[in-house]
Amino acid sequence: MVQTYLDFERAVAELDKQADALQGAEAKAVMAKASAELKRLYGKLGPWEKTQVARHPARPHYSDYVDALVTDYTPLAGDRTFGDDHALLGGPGKINGRSVIVMGHEKGTDLETRLKHNFGMARPEGYRKAVRLMNLAERFNLPVISFVDTAGAYPGRGAEERGQAEAIARSIDRGLSLKVPFISIITGEGGSGGAVAIAAADAVLMLEHSIYSVISPEGCASILWRDGTKAQDAAKAMKITAQDLKKLGVIDGIIKEPAGGAHRRPDETMKRVGAMIATRLDTLSALKPMDLLERRREKFLNIGRTLPGAK
Repeated sequence: MVQTYLDFERAVAELDKQADALQGAEAKAVMAKASAELKRLYGKLGPWEKTQVARHPARPHYSDYVDALVTDYTPLAGDRTFGDDHALLGGPGKINGRSVIVMGHEKGTDLETRLKHNFGMARPEGYRKAVRLMNLAERFNLPVISFVDTAGAYPGRGAEERGQAEAIARSIDRGLSLKVPFISIITGEGGSGGAVAIAAADAVLMLEHSIYSVISPEGCASILWRDGTKAQDAAKAMKITAQDLKKLGVIDGIIKEPAGGAHRRPDETMKRVGAMIATRLDTLSALKPMDLLERRREKFLNIGRTLPGAK
């Protein structure tokens, strides 16, 4: 597969090109230099660089995680109100032999599939499907695992006419009221209510170079400065990285990515995600339903209370 390099990876791209033109010991020496440079770059990524990594087209998507981690998966279609939404997928399956309900945003991998999945931007029927899946999970006492990767809910006219805000609100409410363990992993972008709708979980985890925010850096820059080119400044000010959000208490854990990001070694990344899911499930499954509800309630109420000056 052809490697897609990000803007800040130009030095690595040049070294890789040199290595391809060499053989033997010389090629190995240049490859070692490229690996060291990649490790150095990814050890000091800023918020804007992390945004680029989170959006990398080769980053593992929902379907990749399902293929790698879930067995006996049966996708369910439709919201039983209007239709089916291909941007938000889900159904029952097994992770490490444990029956679960899985769901998540699917962005697609090429132009055809990206159009089919609407670039991971769900419409109201997607979030009503999520509610249907969570109802099913509670009925059969199955944990819920969600994979978040969306720039946000689809803002089109049809979506608004069919109750986009109401559908998102009901999905958030259902997540908060679930009496079964609920784990959410932000694997790429976690954008606005479209992300929170399936992330009101007992454990909210983020991949090391993913982002989670109320609006995109470009959107924030357009509102604050009326200048989308200030997206880098916005990304820094918004505290959108996993590291910042862990300090603020918005998320519960960070899953480390391989050197160079999840897109370079997706199999290893998905293995790490699977291990974290298993660990968290073991802990949460030991709790009683009412304990889960109280713990989840306090978790979200406490967000912001520990900030300087907060009351």
